[in-house]
Amino acid sequence: QVQLVESGGGLVQAGGSLRLSCAASGRIFSFAIMGWYRQAPGKQRDLVASITRLGSTDYADSVKGRFTISRDNVKNTVYLQMNSLKPEDTAVYYCNTKRPDADGPLYDYWAQGTQVTVSS
Repeated sequence: QVQLVESGGGLVQAGGSLRLSCAASGRIFSFAIMGWYRQAPGKQRDLVASITRLGSTDYADSVKGRFTISRDNVKNTVYLQMNSLKPEDTAVYYCNTKRPDADGPLYDYWAQGTQVTVSS
């Protein structure tokens, strides 16, 4: 089981930047694919970015070129650097594992997430 704590969200103007952090624990973290997901009001939770243990990354088209996911396997922490933020990026952001064969987590557990609000 993975324990997750997200932080770093807040209110930012369009064009601004935020850096989200996810402190993770659990034996699976050292080898699991990790991802950032987001959910806006009235919409489904979608995968934004993912990263393997060795650092291979993948991004949703909507954030490609603006967001960067990274991980520190010593600190057991996953980061999401978000630049050039747009109002449509407004959502609650969650970190979790990612299945190698699907855009979802290994386990149906979600932490509280961190709110990102981008004003016009």
